[in-house]
Amino acid sequence: MSIVTIRNVEFLNNPARFLDPYHFRVTFECIAPLPEDLEWRLIYVASPGNEELDQELDDCLVGPVPVGVNAFEFEGSAPNPSKIPPEDVLGVAALILTGSYKDQEFVRVGYYQNTEYDNEEMKDALPEPIRFDRLVRDINTKPRVTRFQIKWDVAPPVAGGGVAAGAANSAAVPSADDIGDDEEVTVNGTAKPAS
Repeated sequence: MSIVTIRNVEFLNNPARFLDPYHFRVTFECIAPLPEDLEWRLIYVASPGNEELDQELDDCLVGPVPVGVNAFEFEGSAPNPSKIPPEDVLGVAALILTGSYKDQEFVRVGYYQNTEYDNEEMKDALPEPIRFDRLVRDINTKPRVTRFQIKWDVAPPVAGGGVAAGAANSAAVPSADDIGDDEEVTVNGTAKPAS
């Protein structure tokens, strides 16, 4: 059982210009209070065969996290064009959102992103050098979710709605995507109960 489950990731600017920041809202449920921050990272993967070219676009800390449905908005920088091989700019890339607790990754949410020129003439001609100011990105909002077993070291809930005494370990279970449609919000990266 996982203490934290992502309920929804909503991209607030999709499609967008390639050089625009990524702006999205993450809604998650927490079933036991977490005294330490959750760390969220956004990673752009242009060349799947070369991990050294992955770009961490931004990260944020959210916490402490109370029990209930929580949400935050995240804005990540656009990828640095100079770090993308020219042959990997157009077409499909990956965007990955990871969640960690106490330096342990518990979830990875991956999206495909398609990048192309904003008009048919440029799509056919493929100008050189690449005109990054004329590129648009479109993120496929059907994610691939991978969960990892971690040591949460928090008291898990027990039958009847209480919390078990003492610290316990809880494991996330890999399963299919279960992101829902909740839209509750918190502000400034601090998790607060959604109303």
